[in-house]
Amino acid sequence: MSETFLSIQGVRKAFGQTTVVKDFNLEVARGEFVSFLGPSGCGKTTMLRMVAGFEEPTAGRIMIGGKDVTNLKPNQRNIGMVFQAYALFPNLTVSQNIGFGLKVAGASKAEITDRVKEMLSIIKLEGFGDRYPYQLSGGQQQRVALARALAPKPKILLLDEPLSALDAKVRISLREEIRAIQKKLDITTIFVTHDQEEALSMSDRIVVMYDGKAEQVGTPFEIYNRPSTKFVANFVGTLNVLDGTVVDPATATVRINDRDISLKKGQLNGAKAGDVLSLALRPEAIVLGKQDGRDTNLGGQISDVSFLGSVIRVRVGLGKNAVSLDTFNSPASPPPVVGERTEISFSSDDLLVLH
Repeated sequence: MSETFLSIQGVRKAFGQTTVVKDFNLEVARGEFVSFLGPSGCGKTTMLRMVAGFEEPTAGRIMIGGKDVTNLKPNQRNIGMVFQAYALFPNLTVSQNIGFGLKVAGASKAEITDRVKEMLSIIKLEGFGDRYPYQLSGGQQQRVALARALAPKPKILLLDEPLSALDAKVRISLREEIRAIQKKLDITTIFVTHDQEEALSMSDRIVVMYDGKAEQVGTPFEIYNRPSTKFVANFVGTLNVLDGTVVDPATATVRINDRDISLKKGQLNGAKAGDVLSLALRPEAIVLGKQDGRDTNLGGQISDVSFLGSVIRVRVGLGKNAVSLDTFNSPASPPPVVGERTEISFSSDDLLVLH
């Protein structure tokens, strides 16, 4: 990782007897896009508010550009913030909203005009400067809120679930625009979301949070494919969990139903013969029927079929276990039928032991 620009060191936050952020540590590089991902109540927004200066840490410190800002007020940190609610001034035009922070900072009229024009171009709303917020769609209002946060050229951009109030198509379009703008301006960004798809598609790295702690920090690829805890594995993506009984720890052999399967070396982590393990398997690692290159086959019965348009989601019962998988819809071949016997295939290398 390149030069650290934001450093969060041993930060803890308690409200009375309740600790909502516990020993949080993170180094963020200049220009990096990092998402805080987790369920409601996990502490992600509280951590963001401490970076912004709206909350003061109970312990620990926060450094920006090598400067300790732990006890500085928000207006002393040079941070841009975008909230879930657009929070635009209804009595000001788009241009006036974008230029508001510059005006407060004492910029000249010419500077404000030039910067507002530049920001309108960046957010692709040229010609909208004289409109008022009520004359804009939700997506346009959120773009104006983003431009207002970026206009004063902040050191760090903080985004607190800015897309959650928008409909699905607008959300997808706007997240692409936000990422493109962030890359163009090369601004260090922290993005808070409970939406795993947003985090996976936008981030350089993701911090998965649970119960006030950072459960795992990694790239989207690492978080999805190599979850380090059971919570991360279950929270990020769809997951099948199979029960497997350890047969031979020396060879990392486990038994699923009546089939002995060899796992990757080192996965058993001290488990003994007879121990029952939880084994994770992503739906995309499974296919119906036998397939070359996949060394494991299990027999089962189709228990549910859901038609979702481009894909068909199939649930297969495997005795005590069950898995879900997706197959592509093809007009030429009918979907599987509930109740019919089938086989599933997967590679033993795709099984991950959850600890």
